[in-house]
Amino acid sequence: MITPKNFRFRIRLFVLVLLLSITGGNVFSQSPNYQIYALKFASLNFKMPLTAAAVGSTSKDSTDICYIVYLLKGNNGKTILVDAGFTEPIKPYPRQAFTYTRPDSMLKKINVNPADITDIIITHPHWDHIGGIDLFPNAMVWMQKGDFNYFVGTAWQKGENPDNGFNTIDVAKIVQRNLNGKLSLVKGDSVEIIPGIRVFIGSKHTFECQYVLVGTGADKVIIASDNSWLYYNLTNLLSIPITLDQKAYLQNLKRMRGMVKNIDLILPGHDPLVFSKFPKVTEGVVKIK
Repeated sequence: MITPKNFRFRIRLFVLVLLLSITGGNVFSQSPNYQIYALKFASLNFKMPLTAAAVGSTSKDSTDICYIVYLLKGNNGKTILVDAGFTEPIKPYPRQAFTYTRPDSMLKKINVNPADITDIIITHPHWDHIGGIDLFPNAMVWMQKGDFNYFVGTAWQKGENPDNGFNTIDVAKIVQRNLNGKLSLVKGDSVEIIPGIRVFIGSKHTFECQYVLVGTGADKVIIASDNSWLYYNLTNLLSIPITLDQKAYLQNLKRMRGMVKNIDLILPGHDPLVFSKFPKVTEGVVKIK
């Protein structure tokens, strides 16, 4: 005998089964959570004056410069690199100017193999950020469409200046990645490309560079990359010299500062302070969260 109480129970059970079938059993799943690591894979063997890193600085100090890739380990099966580092430098610096460990070797220090990398988010196609993509052949590469089109096309036309950070070898690498079906071109600002990972068009450091917001609500981290070389650029609101539009660069520094409560969680592209602000995991690796 079906009573009103039994009938209501059966209706609720039917709705639950229907939801589970539609969502593949993930009706109770939470937003993905990412552990974030910074890996210092190279450093310059000399200091840079702050006046060379920040337009308008009057400081007489200088700073060490390091090269960083960021790793995002998700509870959703994603193991993501933000930028891929480089395998060989280009002018003006010879190989001897660097203390260097290949990015894939740095990852092995925390038990991550090159084949584990599912995605690489390229913030911009300068040699020190894109040159290492061939170390991670399984990864889907994400790049702003405007930056890709400029990098493989317009940059090499008469009147442009491709020598300012671009490498012809890297053009061939990213084109081959596209031919292999391993390149996703992002169109626009504030685009969620992977659950919990949103990219924003940045500072005109290159034609259409991007930066990465990880997390939501109060639990947010920005991986700025070269949208801020140093914390010094962020705290003093000073542009770097290599940009197509210094006013746009300054506006973007202000924008990033308004997106998180703690400026330490805006992670720059070349600042060794990252490795003193956060807990050490092993040599050259810190955990952000």
